[in-house]
Amino acid sequence: MEIAKISSKGQITIPISIRNKLNLKAGDKIVIFEEDGRFYFENSAMLAFQRAEEAFAGEAFRAGFDNEEDMQEYMRGIRKEVRGY
Repeated sequence: MEIAKISSKGQITIPISIRNKLNLKAGDKIVIFEEDGRFYFENSAMLAFQRAEEAFAGEAFRAGFDNEEDMQEYMRGIRKEVRGY
């Protein structure tokens, strides 16, 4: 457990141990959400990546790709077609 003090402007300093665990750097944004009366915050970039990963889970297989090499070969074909060579 860590404690943070709120400034007169409503700002808090997130302790370094928490920033490290969340991989937060100066200028990063966090998401604050409430669940069952408790508030949580997460690194917004990591949360967005996680949600995108969940949304795309299984899509390659459903599209007919059995493995990463199949997907890469398909992409090489598209690039060749677009570039014209």
